[in-house]
Amino acid sequence: MDSASAAAVAYLRSPAAVRERCRTVLEAGLRGELEHFSVDLSRLQAAVDLTWQVTLSSYPDLDVPFHSRINHFGVGGIQRVQRLEAGLPDSRERARTLTDLVVTSVLLDAGAGPDWRYVEPVTGLVVQRSEGLALASYHALGAGSFSSDPKRPWQADAQGLKALTAERLGLAFQVRADNPLVGLDGRAALLARLGDTLLERPESFAHSGRVGGLCDVLVARAHGGRLSAETLLGVVLDALGPIWPARTQRFGVDLGDVWPHHAAGGQGPTSGLVPLHKLSQWLSYSLMHPLGVAGVVVSDADGLTGLAEYRNGGLFYDTGVIQPKHPGVAGEVHLPGSELVVEWRALTVALLDRLAVGVRARAGLDAERLPLGKVLEGGTWAAGRRLAAERRQGAPPIRVQSDGTLF
Repeated sequence: MDSASAAAVAYLRSPAAVRERCRTVLEAGLRGELEHFSVDLSRLQAAVDLTWQVTLSSYPDLDVPFHSRINHFGVGGIQRVQRLEAGLPDSRERARTLTDLVVTSVLLDAGAGPDWRYVEPVTGLVVQRSEGLALASYHALGAGSFSSDPKRPWQADAQGLKALTAERLGLAFQVRADNPLVGLDGRAALLARLGDTLLERPESFAHSGRVGGLCDVLVARAHGGRLSAETLLGVVLDALGPIWPARTQRFGVDLGDVWPHHAAGGQGPTSGLVPLHKLSQWLSYSLMHPLGVAGVVVSDADGLTGLAEYRNGGLFYDTGVIQPKHPGVAGEVHLPGSELVVEWRALTVALLDRLAVGVRARAGLDAERLPLGKVLEGGTWAAGRRLAAERRQGAPPIRVQSDGTLF
C-alpha cells in the first residue's frame, strides 16, 4: 500500500473521521437534503430531558460509569467481575483475562432479537438482549468454550476460537427452536475468524496466541501510564480489522463498519464514505476497565464518539428529532449497508454530541466531569431502550437485517 492509501485508511479509522462525516450528514439533513429522514432540532430538548431523567433515576449522585460491557456483567446485582478478579492475584493476568472476556463478549453483542433469553445457571435469573448476551458470554468463557486448554478455561485462545462452531455456541447460549438468537452463524464465524487472526497476526496480540495479549500491546503503547482514546481505537481497529465480513473495500483493505453515502462529503480517495466503527468503539470503551487494572488510564475519552446503534438511534427517532420521509422507513426491512440505515446511524452519532451538551447543562457539569461515554451509559442507551419497551415491546423502530456482527 502506498503512503497516500495508508493515510486514507488511517483517517477512516480515526474517531475524528467518524465525527466529521456524521456531522456532514447531519448538516445535509438540516438543509432538507437527505432522502430518508428529516431532522427537527426543536425536538432535541425532549431527548435531552428524557436522558436526564433516566440518568438521575439510575445515578442520583451523578457518579456515572463509562459506557462499558463490564457494567452488564453485574445484572441482578451480582458482582461477577469482582469475583473473577478476586481469584486472579496477579494484576497483569487479571487484565488479560478481563480482555479475553470483554473482547469476546462485545463481539457477541449484536442485537439478540426479541425472542431470545438466557437462564443463568444456579441463580435461575432470566435475562434478554444485551445483558443476556453478557451473561451467556461470561459463562461460556468460564466453561472453557473459547479455550483450547482444559486447565485454563478463563481464556480465549487461537485454537479454542477456531474450533468454535455455531452448534457449540448455540448450546452455550441456550439456543433452541423456541429460543432463537438472531445471527448465530455470524457470531460464531466472527469468533472463528478472530482465532485465525491470532495466528496470522501474532504481533497484534503480543505473540501470546491469546486475545488477552491485546492488553499487553495496549499497555506497551501507553506513555507514563496514559493511553489516548484515539490510540486505543486505532490499535483495536488494526488488530481486529481482518475479522469483519467483507463490506466496503478500498485500497485492497476491508474497511469494516464504513459505508458509502451520497451526503458524506470529503475529498480524495475517502470522499463519500462514512466510518462508524460501532462495535470497535464499544469495545474501546469497554477495554478501559482491563487497562485500568493493568495500571493504564485512558486519556481524552471524549475522543471517541457516540455509538451508531439502534437504542441511541431509537431515542432520536421516538422523540421526533429524526423523522421518516416515507412509509418504507418503518414498513420495510433494510440491509445494513443501505443508504437509509447509514443515514440513520450517521445522524445518531452527530446528534449524540449535541445531546451531550444539553445533558451537561442540566447537570451543571463540563465535558471533563461528564464525558460522552458517561452520557451514553447514564443515559441515551437506557432512554432509547425505555422508549422501545413502551412503544414496540423493545424492538427498534427500524428493522435491519442483521448478520450478528454489526448492531
